[in-house]
Amino acid sequence: MREVAIVGAGMTRFGELWQSGLRDLFAEAAVEALELAGADHLDAIYVGNMSGGRFVGQEHLGPLMAEQLGMAGVPATRVESACASGGVALRTAFLEVASGLSDLVLAAGVEKMTDGADVTDVLATAADQELEAYHGITFPGLYAMIARAHMDAFGTTEEDLAHVAVKNHRHGALNPKAQFRRELTVDQVLKSAIVAEPLRLLHCSPVSDGAAAVLLCPLDQARRYTDRPVKILGSGMASAPMALANREDLSSLDAVRLSAERAYKMSDTDPGKIDVAEVHDCFSIAEICCIEGIGMVEKGKGGEAARTGFTALGGRRPVNTSGGLKSKGHPVGATGIAQAIEIFEQLRGEAGERQVPEAAIGLTQNMGGSGASSVVHVFGRV
Repeated sequence: MREVAIVGAGMTRFGELWQSGLRDLFAEAAVEALELAGADHLDAIYVGNMSGGRFVGQEHLGPLMAEQLGMAGVPATRVESACASGGVALRTAFLEVASGLSDLVLAAGVEKMTDGADVTDVLATAADQELEAYHGITFPGLYAMIARAHMDAFGTTEEDLAHVAVKNHRHGALNPKAQFRRELTVDQVLKSAIVAEPLRLLHCSPVSDGAAAVLLCPLDQARRYTDRPVKILGSGMASAPMALANREDLSSLDAVRLSAERAYKMSDTDPGKIDVAEVHDCFSIAEICCIEGIGMVEKGKGGEAARTGFTALGGRRPVNTSGGLKSKGHPVGATGIAQAIEIFEQLRGEAGERQVPEAAIGLTQNMGGSGASSVVHVFGRV
């Protein structure tokens, strides 16, 4: 396999973007990535998107987006893995370049969630329809059960959950493209409305529109496009039973652990070498379980990580410096690519007030549903 690098990145602001359609958002991010790299052609396009058909009535996104870029004729494929669609699009593009099939591939993600669809109903399609959705369970309900299991097993508290949200909003306040650029207090989180006990409104990521794109090429060609490429050191993916009832342990996420182990093996690295990470915090409990799954903290110790400052900017292992899904926003198909862009900027020293000093190795972890799919990438500064 060839070594692969990211040489360009582009991203819209995340939020309620009423003036932009699905294709407009994609094109804005994709053009920014191409312009940053000075590239005028593509060999292939991968579009991460969870549910364009349900959100805006548009399927068959590959050729639509290629045409929108003025690149009709280029192979273009939509990739779906629920909220992990962007991360899987990145993995698919990585594998195409690594295999030698293509030299310049765009991996993008896009979602338009605010145009009137029943978002709860659409997102529920990523749960087990017969065993979960049919009986009325929603994703806040599923993650509430995970939270309660973690609390019962390890003594995690509502305050621990609140500290995750507070940390990520503090980071997101520094991100000009974040949906919510304002800080929270623990008291505000704990006084927000209950959504699914023990999860409150401010434990939950928002409904968002947005797009993100990265440009990949072989590492030995990267200097044609940038003097600061970022190498993809490893990629790992895994799945787990979709229904919570079919899992052995509700307090952990096996797909996260397996995908991380596979990415570490490919990259010849380990959790102790990660300088900065973006993980899937669709709910506060998700970040806690994910940092345990990737091995950043011991199982059962994730609850205290944000509270003690371990995962904050200035701490030993900064997590979700972008603001995470909680503050930056969560346009589900775009999230995995946006995570990669944060690490791309961190490793290039371009993260501004969010910059982690001397960051050399970064990680992203993007998850579908309640953890039925997970994809992890490890990146290195060149």
